[in-house]
Amino acid sequence: MQDYEELLDGAYKKLKPIEKSIDRFEVPKVEGHLEGTKTILTNFPKIASYLRRDQEHLLKFLLKELASSGSIKNGRVILQRKINSQKINEKIDNYVNEFVICGQCGKPDTEILKEKGFSFIHCLACGAKHSVRGKL
Repeated sequence: MQDYEELLDGAYKKLKPIEKSIDRFEVPKVEGHLEGTKTILTNFPKIASYLRRDQEHLLKFLLKELASSGSIKNGRVILQRKINSQKINEKIDNYVNEFVICGQCGKPDTEILKEKGFSFIHCLACGAKHSVRGKL
């Protein structure tokens, strides 16, 4: 039988490494411009990468929340109507609170897992796991 220390070492080896940062978690603000009746977001890949989330997942959330249609082309998001950047940043903050921040420890070191048709947020910092809405 293994002793406690050996079991604990084995558990730590199975955990995924996380980036330890003392900086406050701040999502980059949306950068973009208007072209006629369309809103172009130029730093969308940077935001999705910072959140460690799939661009399509984040875009789907934004399109639903902003009641707009849009797409990703050449690393830019094109929204089919004029939308204030403040409103887009507000919706990204809502996304962060729902799909990125751990409900237990409040840290952003999470990943989305899918198990048997259900989506979960798994925290890499504390190990907690809780369900999130799967369909966007």
